[in-house]
Amino acid sequence: MLYGDGTSYLLSVVVLLLGFGVMLLFLRWTFSSGKSLVQRRPRQGGENEYGLLVPVASPPTMIEGEQLRLRLDASQIRAKLVQTTDGPRLMVFENDAKMARTVLAAPPPPPSANL
Repeated sequence: MLYGDGTSYLLSVVVLLLGFGVMLLFLRWTFSSGKSLVQRRPRQGGENEYGLLVPVASPPTMIEGEQLRLRLDASQIRAKLVQTTDGPRLMVFENDAKMARTVLAAPPPPPSANL
């Protein structure tokens, strides 16, 4: 008899099933959704889909938006220029929105002569 009393045959079947079980768990973890460590591609949203950020300006171009963002940055107001589905928007936290609108409503400072 090749396998003796049959326990080694049973043991090989159990080891084989255990190996398939481990592979099944590994593949299930690999292809599951929602728990990936790889960052997803950012998607554009509407101006109201940015969480704690609220829009304070709607510049016609990204370049003008960056100029407005730099004005806010000079006033120590954190701002982010985002491309929404509605066009470029300058976003700030809700607590800073009133101050940001005040800074943006004021005329821009004259260009410096240090060129």
